[in-house]
Amino acid sequence: MTCSKPTASTCRSSGSNSRIFMTQYFVGGDLGGTKTHVLIADEHGRAIGFGESGPGNHENVGYDGLSQSVKAAINEALASAGISAAQVAGAGFGIGGFDWPFERESHLRALSVLGLSAPIDIVNDATLGLLAGSEESWGVAVVSGTGCNCRGWDKGRQREGRVTGYGVRMGEGAGATELMFRATQLVAYEWIKRGPATALTPALIEFAGAKNLDDLMEGLSVGRYDVDAPAAPLVFRVAGAGDKVALDLVHWAGVELGEMAKAVIRQLGFESLAFDVVLIGSMFRNGDLLIRPMRETIFELAPRARLVRFEAPPVIGALLLGMEVANMNPTHQVRQALVASVSAHRQLLAELEN
Repeated sequence: MTCSKPTASTCRSSGSNSRIFMTQYFVGGDLGGTKTHVLIADEHGRAIGFGESGPGNHENVGYDGLSQSVKAAINEALASAGISAAQVAGAGFGIGGFDWPFERESHLRALSVLGLSAPIDIVNDATLGLLAGSEESWGVAVVSGTGCNCRGWDKGRQREGRVTGYGVRMGEGAGATELMFRATQLVAYEWIKRGPATALTPALIEFAGAKNLDDLMEGLSVGRYDVDAPAAPLVFRVAGAGDKVALDLVHWAGVELGEMAKAVIRQLGFESLAFDVVLIGSMFRNGDLLIRPMRETIFELAPRARLVRFEAPPVIGALLLGMEVANMNPTHQVRQALVASVSAHRQLLAELEN
């Protein structure tokens, strides 16, 4: 079979009994609090287009801002793929801020600006890792990046388990924001003599650019300094150097993430099952210091759980959702091809930009 270029919509087989095979294209979108990513691939899992724009969480930018971001990203992706919106067979979107069922219609209206005639489905962005990272697309997904979240689906994907996703306000941890909230408390405890001295203190002083601990406490109190999620890696560096307070803090974070997973496991009745717990987000790059206490906490309730790191872009899960809503069941081979081609596509884009 020959085809003039990868993005062509038809290919003609050679020989006297020639037939035209229509290529199907699918769209996936990951709309988060800082960026929107859109991916286009064909039914074989070959990534052919990618677009990026600003935040797509309506809690940050409103529904108009969501529409603007996703439209810019999909237009870029369509242009790079060399196809039109009319050629899209199915589209899936994982959306940060899509937390409650009543918000579904508002999000679908915001996506209507894309002009897609293909079927569309939307999920909370925490679910994307489960779609892409679990071979059977069910189990539990735990997100720990800037914030934290946890969602799960049963084997038939008829029941969903979840936490609120509202972080420290609802007693849920721990993403980088919650980690630094607690780290700041521990440094404050040293200052007021409520807790022991910790190497976190000079690390936070340096990060903030403060003169000393007195200046740090004053500056944090009046808003002159900010020690938030971007400072999270220093907690792991201090813990890795053996500081007990930092080690206890990281252990706390791992236990909290495990407890979130256990809550969803109980909701779905997974205690005796073998299933995947997919780990998504930048916090898990810090390795066993965080993952070990999380694993131990989960195993107390569900000893057959399998913790799976997923490091590919979550937008892959959105594209798989787009395939599913178009009644295409992506095979293991399609999933593998998609992960490999997205990695190669992103590497090529990076090389072209440099």
